[in-house]
Amino acid sequence: MYRSHVLVCGGTGCTSSGSIKIIESLQTEIKKNGLKEEVSVVQTGCHGLCALGPIMIIYPEATFYAMVTEEDVPEIVSEHLLKGRIVNRLLYKEMVTEDGGVKSLNDTDFYKKQHRIALRNCGVINPENIDEYIGTNGYEALGKVLTEYSPDQVIQTILDSGLRGRGGGGFPTGLKWKLAKGNDADQKYVCCNADEGDPGAFMDRSVLEGDPHVVLEAMAIAGYAIGATQGYIYVRAEYPIAVTRLKIAIEQAREYGLLGKNIFNSGFDFDIDLRLGAGAFVCGEETALMTSIEGNRGEPRPRPPFPAQKGLFQKPTILNNVETYANIPQIILNGAEWFSSMGTEKSKGTKVFALGGKINNTGLVEIPMGTTLREIIDEIGGGIPNGKKFKAAQTGGPSGGCIPTEHFDIPIDYDNLIGIGSMMGSGGLIVMDEDNCMVDIAKFFLEFTVDESCGKCTPCRIGTKRLYEILDKITKGQGTMEDLTKLEDLCYYIKENALCGLGQTAPNPVLSTLRYFKDEYVAHVIDKKCPAGVCKALLSYIIDEDKCKGCTLCARVCPNGAIVGKVKEVHLIDQSKCIKCGACMEKCKFGAISKK
Repeated sequence: MYRSHVLVCGGTGCTSSGSIKIIESLQTEIKKNGLKEEVSVVQTGCHGLCALGPIMIIYPEATFYAMVTEEDVPEIVSEHLLKGRIVNRLLYKEMVTEDGGVKSLNDTDFYKKQHRIALRNCGVINPENIDEYIGTNGYEALGKVLTEYSPDQVIQTILDSGLRGRGGGGFPTGLKWKLAKGNDADQKYVCCNADEGDPGAFMDRSVLEGDPHVVLEAMAIAGYAIGATQGYIYVRAEYPIAVTRLKIAIEQAREYGLLGKNIFNSGFDFDIDLRLGAGAFVCGEETALMTSIEGNRGEPRPRPPFPAQKGLFQKPTILNNVETYANIPQIILNGAEWFSSMGTEKSKGTKVFALGGKINNTGLVEIPMGTTLREIIDEIGGGIPNGKKFKAAQTGGPSGGCIPTEHFDIPIDYDNLIGIGSMMGSGGLIVMDEDNCMVDIAKFFLEFTVDESCGKCTPCRIGTKRLYEILDKITKGQGTMEDLTKLEDLCYYIKENALCGLGQTAPNPVLSTLRYFKDEYVAHVIDKKCPAGVCKALLSYIIDEDKCKGCTLCARVCPNGAIVGKVKEVHLIDQSKCIKCGACMEKCKFGAISKK
């Protein structure tokens, strides 16, 4: 029995910041100080506060150390683990009270409004050790359904819980399972969509890295419910840590008899295999994903028939994403009423969001449905850096839309977001401040969609390209008011005629920015100005004669020789040579250079 457990984040973010070397150094120092039999070092998944990695939490005190380096390890071991003295300089600042005390991690602004269900084991257990998962009631839900529930009872429980798909569409999970069960076939399949492709989204990756067994258990439960014996997890090849831990988890589950033949001596057979995606965003669409698993080019298929009728290999198939599955075992163990008591009337439970962009607490959060955008950004997220004002939040990635300040207090759920022209999506939430140009944001997402279109249907292949070209024209100051009309008309045409969800939702960023930030489009077209000062073609850098000291620093850093002037004399910028890189403004010590 260890007296202390040192949990070190082994998720992608912290690993890239050197957490593996920290673990190795910890083990060396613990051995050197004779603490090997007293202190256990555990590599975990993501704790959520990615901006502060590498993260280390020491129990039983639950001391949260942020931005730990390899050089800090000897002090942590000698002071905290050997002498019991907290290393205050490394403490997560939110834990420190005004009187210098230390409060509970769960009382900090980042954690106190969260309710972790899908993320319950992330940052808590070693994801490569099946015994630790079992120690947190892992595989109990599978045992319960195989020994106590009929398939229909499992499906009814999921229906009663109100769980909706967390991959973006929000389709009722229990209904999807019911439809698949109702279609007879000699073989059925359970698929997991782990092909997370939205810019700024890393929710599913974190679950797979921190708690892979929860997905395996949930898929087996789903297999029992619909009568399937084979599952496939389609995961991005760009997620090497997640892939490695999934492989380990599958082998461990097979070794323990939790995958394979006659699970829990129930006569139920179920196994899972991995399939690696090559990074195509369109393979997040269910029919394209299944086409890829079959070994073909990932392109969507017309629906109907729907996957519950003819899916993978033309057999009845259900497909849910990682976060959806991560809720299943807890619903079985705690009951449908427990889950449905959280959230809103039509959006039950919790939702995981990846906070990114202009926000202090970049990271992963899980909050009850109905939490307001203001609470997520100002309280949990720690607000906007550098005293800037909130301008908009993009939810749903390239398929979603921008939420402006006027909807800052909107309760986040599926229906509310759709009502204001956005969507939940898989859970990426990109925050923007006053320095962001909304026309440029729409252009960014359209460029992504153009690159990721599979090209199968003309509305998406050609239509999104035309949308991008119009936006590019506007950001260069060459747009007309007629272009704005064309832009909107083309958006609706693509939405109505594209083959799959990628094309149907691609116009959303354009439509939402046109709806809430039309004045910025007009400024680009009529005034030939970018109000946020982002679009380079519409910028001019000007030197204020009253502030310029003639120090020549701006001229020395200008890469194109566009600034002229003698020492101690006012300098000038030759606009015909200026490439608008901003190097002069960054280097000026007197605030003499500004954008106009």
